[in-house]
Amino acid sequence: MNIVKNRYWYFAFSLLIIIPGVISLILWGLNPSIDFTGGSYLELQFDNPKTQIMAGEVQKILMKQGFESSLVQTSSDGKLLFIRTTEMSTAEKDRLEAALKDKYGDFKELQFSSVGPSVGKEVTTRAMYAVIAAAIAILLYITYAFRSVPRPFRYGTAAIIAMIHDILVTVGLVSIFCHFFGWQVDALFLTALLTVIGFSVHDTIVVFDRIRENMRRIGRMMPFERVVNHSIIQTLDRSINTQLTVLFTLTALALFGGISTRHFVITMLIGILSGTYSSIFNASQILVVWENDEIGRFFRRLFGKGEEEAASA
Repeated sequence: MNIVKNRYWYFAFSLLIIIPGVISLILWGLNPSIDFTGGSYLELQFDNPKTQIMAGEVQKILMKQGFESSLVQTSSDGKLLFIRTTEMSTAEKDRLEAALKDKYGDFKELQFSSVGPSVGKEVTTRAMYAVIAAAIAILLYITYAFRSVPRPFRYGTAAIIAMIHDILVTVGLVSIFCHFFGWQVDALFLTALLTVIGFSVHDTIVVFDRIRENMRRIGRMMPFERVVNHSIIQTLDRSINTQLTVLFTLTALALFGGISTRHFVITMLIGILSGTYSSIFNASQILVVWENDEIGRFFRRLFGKGEEEAASA
């Protein structure tokens, strides 16, 4: 099975997923929750509501209370109500709860929290620093760990490119979901993103480690491209089986878990699927393209062709 042979098809497939997400990020961006913009979160439980709780009706109540921009969600059984809105005081919360009690009956307040705009800005800044620090640490670690093979810096760079691939896939698709399905990104989204980075790099290192071992054993007997292909096949079962166990668990949580964590779980699903794909079909293929100097040869051939046409003219 020659996996490496079709590397440019894998790159093309990745672009087909990444480009719509990047366009969505440019046009619409992400829909930040109160964790980033500041605001209040209220979670209520109704045992026996008088009427069915409708998100649209609750939003009308919120607008009457002076909260124009709000996100309202309900659980599948209609007994849990989740409200995210601009920052509200205790007095404003009491007035809102009184209006909800008049319409739907008694309830229990499960959670109420408020985040100021300065806190949300700090969370965003720290998240950016965390991603940058993780990328630098991964690059340095892989470069050092693979110092026994020629050009170890390439391994670290390929792992970072695969990680960026997974970030773009995950963030891009979440941006599309934010625009079309009203998703909001919160602190759990950052948790999912950092976890995806860890999974992506871990699986990439598994493949790279086998390439390093095979370079010592059979590197002198066959081209680098065949060594990489052989290494991918050797680690394919392990990579897929490891990720499947996580995917089965996340799928169960997405289907049967609570609504408050569903977006987090779906984000994890997207990221881990992308991480599994990129470690097998992107990261190792980048090494082959780099080792074979395929991009350089392409531009040299293109440049040389241009010179020949100019000379003939």
